[in-house]
Amino acid sequence: MSVEKKTVIGLTLAWLVLYMFGNNMLVITDPVESNYAETAREMLLSGDYFSPRIYDKYWYDKPIMFYVELIVAFKMFGLTEFAARFFPAIMSWACIMLTYWFGRRIYDQRTGMFAGILSMLSLEFWYLGHAVITDTTLLLTESLTLIGFYLGYTEHKPRWYYAAFAAAGVAVLTKGPIGLCLPGLIIMLFLIWQRDFKALFNRHIAGGFVLFFGVISLWYLPMYLMHGSDFIKLFFGVHNVLRATVSEHPQDNVWFYYILIFLAGFFPWSFVFVPAKLRSWFRKRPSLPQMPRERFLLLWAVTVYVVFQSFATKYVSYTFPYMIPVTLFMVAWFRQHEKLFFRMAAVMGVAYVFMLFFVAAPIMREHSARDVAQIVKPCLTEDTQLYLLDSEPASLAFYTGKLPMRLASQALIDKRTAGKGWTAKHVMPLLHYDNLPQDKPVVLVTGQDKRATVESTFPGEWQFVGESGEYEVYTRPALK
Repeated sequence: MSVEKKTVIGLTLAWLVLYMFGNNMLVITDPVESNYAETAREMLLSGDYFSPRIYDKYWYDKPIMFYVELIVAFKMFGLTEFAARFFPAIMSWACIMLTYWFGRRIYDQRTGMFAGILSMLSLEFWYLGHAVITDTTLLLTESLTLIGFYLGYTEHKPRWYYAAFAAAGVAVLTKGPIGLCLPGLIIMLFLIWQRDFKALFNRHIAGGFVLFFGVISLWYLPMYLMHGSDFIKLFFGVHNVLRATVSEHPQDNVWFYYILIFLAGFFPWSFVFVPAKLRSWFRKRPSLPQMPRERFLLLWAVTVYVVFQSFATKYVSYTFPYMIPVTLFMVAWFRQHEKLFFRMAAVMGVAYVFMLFFVAAPIMREHSARDVAQIVKPCLTEDTQLYLLDSEPASLAFYTGKLPMRLASQALIDKRTAGKGWTAKHVMPLLHYDNLPQDKPVVLVTGQDKRATVESTFPGEWQFVGESGEYEVYTRPALK
């Protein structure tokens, strides 16, 4: 058996243990994972696999690609945690293989193997490879876009350009315009550095754009024709432009945010690599690379960092697209310290299995309404209405199969109705406290220690059913 086959098999077996094993124990968490899972569930049940919807309303938060992955997994494995995490794990395997393959292609076999191992055992990669979010799919497609262009440029093989544009189309179907704009910016900066901007003006680049627009038009054009200005205003205005210009979490909008994310995301490697590189830079002043390969990797990593640092809204996963170039830069150092590398890899492999069962699983249960859903489900009938007080856990809808409404003050209703700024992201239906129906039985999910509030605010005799984590469950029969 060749070394390449042994490496692929070894990486795949390690991936199965670290990224597939135990996924059935990781519940769907709020607030992000549950929005994706519930949207895919409602699309599946409605038979409409084209227009994302949540709480029986059209939902323009993300394009179609990740929802399709979830729907396919739900059809294969049912509405389960394992199904929801299936394609993020599959995409993580594809990213590991791509990292290995690209490292082997532009450097050598051993560099590729080190890169595959290092990426697989980095904390952020391990976390996102288990998360029900779009980021592993985006990492794969944006990386394919950049790698495809680089190989087309350096090897003068047009087929790589077309592969790059096809991948960019899928990236835009995964996360929106950033799927093309970010790789496009990196490519333009690279060509400027190479003093070869004319490379963009050839028939294969033009043909690639035709392919790109053909791919994205499969979804964006029909969505505009079906939903018109609502789709444009909410998808592009709120979920793309607003993210870049208005901070959703102002407390995170600090200059050092992504430095901390880098150090934590590449744990444990960063805690060895960064001090070593700083020491070497103090001894010898670093210089800019002269080879196209290192120039491309450096621009890839730095541009991702700078672009998202300039965004007003910051998320842990935003800089994830720099995973491959940063990994390859780290590998160059760890190749000189192989014993240390493999010892760290062995320790982290065991640590991640431990963390899955004894750290991740318990923490995720605390951030999910799955357990309270088990209390709620026996109380639900066809006529029962499900209401929430003070919170909006979409995981409750996913696990009960019942679409809830949130009881709210008039001030909150007016704010949401205005639909300005980040309030447009909140789409759970609201009902004023005074309009709680009296002619149907009600199940009410509240925060902890809310019995006095419930009894003083809403008429009728309320029965406490149970509690789980931060939630309490009350029921009330019809009053009329």
